[in-house]
Amino acid sequence: MDYEKICTAVREVAREAGEYIAAQRETFSFERVEFKGAHNLVSYVDKTAEQMIVARLRTIVPEAGFITEEGTAGSRREHLRWIIDPLDGTTNFVHGLPPYCVSIALAEGDEMVVGVVWEVTLRECFWAWKGSKAYLNGEEISVSKVDRLENALVAIGFSYATLAEVEDYLDMIAYYQKNTDGIRRIGSATADLVYVACGRVDAFAQVKLAAWDVAAGALIARQAGAVVTDYSGGDDYIFGREIIAANPMIYEAFKEHVR
Repeated sequence: MDYEKICTAVREVAREAGEYIAAQRETFSFERVEFKGAHNLVSYVDKTAEQMIVARLRTIVPEAGFITEEGTAGSRREHLRWIIDPLDGTTNFVHGLPPYCVSIALAEGDEMVVGVVWEVTLRECFWAWKGSKAYLNGEEISVSKVDRLENALVAIGFSYATLAEVEDYLDMIAYYQKNTDGIRRIGSATADLVYVACGRVDAFAQVKLAAWDVAAGALIARQAGAVVTDYSGGDDYIFGREIIAANPMIYEAFKEHVR
């Protein structure tokens, strides 16, 4: 497969979906929000964007199945599968707070081979494919060169599904607040990963994530030089619901205190 050609086509799909989301944000009101569960928001914007993306991707790789957050394409388990989050950071979107992203990845088996992220509020497009460098709006990007954890800016995700383990999270947050240059909770795992890729943050960790939250961003981060693993240091971070991404110089020190 020509991954670069596919990636080029997917970038246009992500841009179109992102422009639609941006236009809807101008007139969006909280009354249009639906609740899939406690703290789990969705709206017509997520669903319509996903339908737009799915329709376009069917023309790019017709034989591929889909794994999507809103389930508009069903779930087909072909060897090739698109993994899509049409709007990662919905809570941010609902409240008019950046960032929020379109995330599109192509998986060949369990390997991510194309990843594209469109950050809507800054109109930034991040991308990579198997064997490529990582790019932001056409410029090559790489992870930071921070070599000491105490100088690192750390992004920590907090899933509402982890409320039962809140004390452990507070302990981890307290540790990194005391022993790093600071912590941030950005509100979009996709953004967290591409921000590691371009060096805006130096490390990121979160649990209870779905494949569509991390598939594209994880590929981009890896191609930018990040170490990306699950919490034990293994490779089960796409479907294993836990992920660490960090620049290689601080990865081990960061992982030691993630739990």
